[in-house]
Amino acid sequence: MKNKPFFQRLKFALSGIGSAWQTESSFRTQIVLGAGMLILMGFLRPALVWWALIILTMAGVLAAELINTALEHIVDRLHPKQHPLIAKAKDCAAGAVLALSLVSIVIFILLLIACFFPK
Repeated sequence: MKNKPFFQRLKFALSGIGSAWQTESSFRTQIVLGAGMLILMGFLRPALVWWALIILTMAGVLAAELINTALEHIVDRLHPKQHPLIAKAKDCAAGAVLALSLVSIVIFILLLIACFFPK
């Protein structure tokens, strides 16, 4: 599967995003929250640096969720029985999504402070 043309690789990537949309409610929730955030930012009209920070954190959360989903699918396929180490691996991947989500909330709060309490 290596060295495929760009558009074929793009098709694979979009298929993965579509699969996560169909199977993962947390991914759908994060997409909806992200869209809401972009709409809110359209009203707040923050500086471009805030747009960059928010979009970067949104992309990080979504990427982590996609990686978490991929890990879960692979592990469940290769080892369908429960195992403590597999549970830890899944928990760590979920923890990565949580950590990025918490950081994105902090950045959102800082954005609100900057918009409503400028220096």
